[in-house]
Parts: sequence; C-alpha cells; structure tokens
Amino acid sequence: MHRRSLLTALGFLLASGAGRIAFGQTPDQAPDRSTDRARDPTPEGDAALPTAARIAAGALAQIGVMTLYDPSYVRLDYPMGDVPIERGVCSDVVVRALRAAGIDLQAEIHQDMARHFAAYPDRWGLTRPDRNIDHRRVPNIETLFKRKGLARRASANATDYLPGDIVSWRLSGSGLPHIGVVAGFADIHTALVVHNIGAGARLEPVLFDWPIETWARFE
Repeated sequence: MHRRSLLTALGFLLASGAGRIAFGQTPDQAPDRSTDRARDPTPEGDAALPTAARIAAGALAQIGVMTLYDPSYVRLDYPMGDVPIERGVCSDVVVRALRAAGIDLQAEIHQDMARHFAAYPDRWGLTRPDRNIDHRRVPNIETLFKRKGLARRASANATDYLPGDIVSWRLSGSGLPHIGVVAGFADIHTALVVHNIGAGARLEPVLFDWPIETWARFE
C-alpha cells in the first residue's frame, strides 16, 4: 500500500469517535465512558483514544510485522495467548487489533462458548471449547459479535464505515470466510482494510471485493 494511503488511514483514527460496549452488555447497559481510561490496560496515550481508534491503530501496527500467513494449530497461553507475532491468519489481525483496545477475544469467545457451546457453529467436530483455536475461526468471531449485539446490517456505502469497524466476508468462488479491520480511507469512497489473505498484514481497498457477511462496530 502506498505511503500516502497509510498516512491517510492514520489521520482518520483521530476522527473516529466510537466508544465501547463491554462484552456481556447490551447497548443500553453500556458503562459510563468516563471510566474507560482507568479500566483499560493500555498505555496512557493510547487509552485516551476512543476504542475504535485503538482497534484501527492496533491493526495498522501489524503491517510490516505480521509478514506470514500460517494457519497452524498452536497451543496457546490463556488468557492473552498468541501465535508468534510475525505469523498468523486473517482472524489473528482482529485478535491483535482488539487487544490494542484492551479486549481479549480469546477469553471472550472461550468464556461464551463454555456457557453456550450449542450457539456456535458445529463444523469442526468438537464436543467442547478449545481455547487454543476457537477465537481464530472467523465464524466463531461472527457468532460472538452477533450474540453481543455488535453486528450491523451490511451497507454498500463506503461512507457508512468507520476506522475500527470489523468486517467479515465470504470469498467469491471458494466461499471461505475472511475478516479484517477498517483502518481509514484513501478517499471518501475508498475504505482501506488491514487483513491477511496470504501475504501477511496488508492495508488494501478490499471492503467491497467480496460479499460482506458481518459488520461489527464497538460503540
């Protein structure tokens, strides 16, 4: 991605004003945003930013660092487990971006699956949650977002999306699930997404390249 597009994406972070809905809460139960800064385990400068801006910044920070696509099953620490920083799949971009905002997707999905296992997709032959891999599977992420009231109806208008939004797709032809983080705009009609589709974390204008399955926003 050209340097100008990356700088544009960084500039849009400061314009993002979305707040936080804590997992396990509905929008009308959202906490007082004045307490977010004290609760977030992020550095002081980052904690002063809105949640969505930290998600987008966390995605952008992976460019040039996450350079490999590697879907290998790995035994992870819990909570806050991660594969080696230079590798991963599309879902790992989202996991790391959310952690930059103080949200541990590994723990959130594991805990919800432990309580509501039957609510999650049954396509891997599992009979119980696996905290090493569940959060690295796009359909599980989509299910959590829907269950927590974060999912929105997809829009065909690029201006409806904001930096920090998380979007999943079904790839044309294969139908495989894919996911990424909106991180800014090259221009008013061209959203830029951080994703890993085979060559590491890249910032690319792919928002409408495939049919959108889920669109989630933290506010």
